[in-house]
Amino acid sequence: MNKNDKKKDIRKGKVDPNSIKEFKVHEECELLPFLLAKYPHLSRNNVKSLLSNHQVSVDGAPVSQFNLKLAKEDTVIVSKRRIAKKERAKLPIIFENDEIIVINKPSGLLSIASDTEKGRTAYRMVNDYVQQSDRHNRIFVVHRLDEDTSGVLMFAKNAKIKEALQSNWQEIVKTRKYYAVVEGEMEKPSDTFTDYLKENSLNLMYVSKSSKDAKKCVTSYKVIRSNKTYSLLDVEIFSGRKNQIRVQLGYRNHHVIGDDKYGEPANPINRLGLHCYELSIVHPFTHKVMKFGAPIPPEFEKIFVKPTPKSEFGPKKGKMRR
Repeated sequence: MNKNDKKKDIRKGKVDPNSIKEFKVHEECELLPFLLAKYPHLSRNNVKSLLSNHQVSVDGAPVSQFNLKLAKEDTVIVSKRRIAKKERAKLPIIFENDEIIVINKPSGLLSIASDTEKGRTAYRMVNDYVQQSDRHNRIFVVHRLDEDTSGVLMFAKNAKIKEALQSNWQEIVKTRKYYAVVEGEMEKPSDTFTDYLKENSLNLMYVSKSSKDAKKCVTSYKVIRSNKTYSLLDVEIFSGRKNQIRVQLGYRNHHVIGDDKYGEPANPINRLGLHCYELSIVHPFTHKVMKFGAPIPPEFEKIFVKPTPKSEFGPKKGKMRR
């Protein structure tokens, strides 16, 4: 395509086909005025055609309504081609009300869109779900789980609760508990690790011998089950640092199974051996404690001969579901 052809495409209202544009939202606004500001060379009808052609997504979820309310920190993506509709798999909902929705995120699913994956995310699945009842509905990111970590993941259903949760997340969260399957037998039946973590040039975390320019990280564990090869741990984190469980356990030569990011451990269950089974928060407005849980993945227990005690968060009819 020569320069004249590109100019013709711009006049016709087409986005440069050689790129995907990403824009960060810095203040609340509606989608159409936001796009008009980003594409001043396009007419109002041209920008509306991008929406009607399903070339625009917010945090990885395709949108078509021009008056969609954008929140601070949203990412608006304009694609070079139509974003295809995808059939939504059965959504593992733990809890839902008018303010939040909590799911049991599967392993191998991104929480939100990344540089390499814009469509298949937990955010898009949940967004598609809430728009089934009203296409103007949307959700908002509150926190994240690593792609290969399964378990409790919460989204907000309006900007007010999202802002209240995100701005005070460390104070609002009461408990964050995980099941972790690690290599080897632990030296103690329970322990607490306090380390200082830094990030290297490859965006990997590591334990630093110095606290200077590092982030304090506290993790405790209790052994649930163990054999000569693996240990199943009940882990609680007291500081939400990137990859902290994987880094702190790996630093002590007890790598989480399947974690090829921080070591070369065995992978007997073809997934990362990490699952968030409990998240409890203090509601920012009512100040009531809300606890959400997801049962232990069955593949974790299959590694050990004897079954582990049933989780208090096993399936219960009529509990925390609409």
